[in-house]
This record gives sequence, structure tokens and C-alpha cells, in this order.
Amino acid sequence: MSSNVFFGSFERFLRYRRKNAPELGKKSATLELLKSSVLVAFSGALRIHIAFLLLQIHSSIFTCIAGGLVIYSVYTLDRALGSEEDIVNRKELSGSRKEIGLAASMLTFVIGSYVLTKEGMLALAFLPLVTGFLYSKGIKIGKFALKLKGGLGVKNFVVGLTWGAFISGLAGSTCRSMLPIVLVFTFFGVKLFINSAIYDFKDVKGDTLAGLKTLPVSLGEQNTRNFLLGLHLLSHLILGIALINGVIAFEPLIILYSFICGLICIQNYTKTDDVEITSHELERTILVDGESTSIVGLRTIVNAFLA
Repeated sequence: MSSNVFFGSFERFLRYRRKNAPELGKKSATLELLKSSVLVAFSGALRIHIAFLLLQIHSSIFTCIAGGLVIYSVYTLDRALGSEEDIVNRKELSGSRKEIGLAASMLTFVIGSYVLTKEGMLALAFLPLVTGFLYSKGIKIGKFALKLKGGLGVKNFVVGLTWGAFISGLAGSTCRSMLPIVLVFTFFGVKLFINSAIYDFKDVKGDTLAGLKTLPVSLGEQNTRNFLLGLHLLSHLILGIALINGVIAFEPLIILYSFICGLICIQNYTKTDDVEITSHELERTILVDGESTSIVGLRTIVNAFLA
């Protein structure tokens, strides 16, 4: 009898799972949509903190948090709106409730922009939001159409320019000299350009099907790798010279760690393999999105030993 009870309960459980599988799938996909931008937002907030350090300006925790919320908003909005290549590149978001993602995006943007408004930086809050929308969906008025997605390296350029300006603008709003701000903009702009191109290598299949001319699709694996390496070396050479001459703060650990981390990423994660080993995916996430966390953590530990 107990066996019949067990199997009867198990059968009812299976029927329940079959009946509610679509709904459970939607919940899982929606949760994935909401959490998919958390790491990049946290990393972005720490990049703003690093920018404060390089500019020798006292870091504002509220500015960093507000910047992180805006970053979360923009990336969640992009993923909620969806795109043709995301059908292949982001299968885990298939079936998610986009309206929840849009609501979360708007809420975090309102909170972040409110904080930045009180600090007189509302325009900087709208810069990535407007640019992100023009990139994802574009606008069309009559015969006039503007969409930033699709051209050779346009996505990478937009990412680098937008977030470089956003990070350096937030951190440098009270900086009296323009040169350090330009150097910090160059540092983060080039770094985020390279990081976005590195992620393009794992999205080659979806981008090709969608007709997007990303750097790996258009230039090929080796040419793109050489181009990214050249940019990386040049940007860190400029930052190193600026550090030695006192134009930016003397933060050799930040520049050195960034230099080594970038070399590893360009060498190891610019491959177009169809199937990526899970450990490699985790390593890339740590080294690319987790770089700023590692830098801040290492700097804190080193300063504690030197104090």
C-alpha cells in the first residue's frame, strides 16, 4: 500500500511538472534576465571607484552605486528588448517575461538618475540609456532611420565611447584639469572596447546569422586578436607614461594588473570555438567582468600590509 501511495504521489508530481513546465521555464528565464546584468553593473560601479582613484579624487560611494544602477538598467533594457542574434547567443533568456525586465530596468534607472541629478550629473545618466536604445532598436522618423548596430566594429566603438565617457565623466566631474579625465576616458574606453570584442568571439555564430559585422566576423580571428593586442599595449603605454610623470595618481598595481589581465584575456579568449569549456567561461567572466573587483581587492590587501 505504501508503495502505491509513493508511486501515486510521484505520478501526480510528474503531471504537475508537465502541466506547469512552461510557467516554470518562464520564471527561470525571467530570473536569468534579471540577474544577467548584476555582475557587469557591480563591475561598472567599481570601475567608477577606480577612476576616482586614478584622478586622485575622493571616491563617492553614492556616485558609484548610482552609476552601477544605470549600467544595470541599460544592459537589462538591451536584453529585455531582445534582438535577432540573441535567439542564438542568449538562449537562456528565451521565454522570459520581458515586461518584468523592462520594469526592473526603468526602476533602477530612476533611482540611479535621481542620485546623479542631486549631484548635477543627470545628462550623464541619460547618455548610456539613449545610446543603448539607439544601438538596440534605433529610431525611425519617416525616411530617416538611425541604428548604431551592424557596422564593422560599431558596437565595440559605441560600448567603449559610451562607457568610457560615463565612467570618466562621473569620477571627473569635480576635476580641474582636463588631461587626467581624457587619460582615464582613454583607459576605460579602450578596455571596454576590447572586452566587448572578446565577448564577440563566443557570439560569432549568432552574429553571423543576424548579419552583424563584428570584428571577429569581418576581420577573422587572428587579425582581430592582433588589433586588440595593439590597442591594449598602446593604451597601457600611455597610462604608464602618465603615471610616471604624475599626470594621474601613482597606482602602479592598477595599471600592472590591468595590463597582465588584458594580455591573458586577449591570448586565451579570442577563439571562435562552437563549444566553450565551462571552466574557460568562468575564467573569462572573472578576468573580464571581475577584473575591477580583483583590482580593488588586491589594492586593499596591499595597502593594509604597507600601512
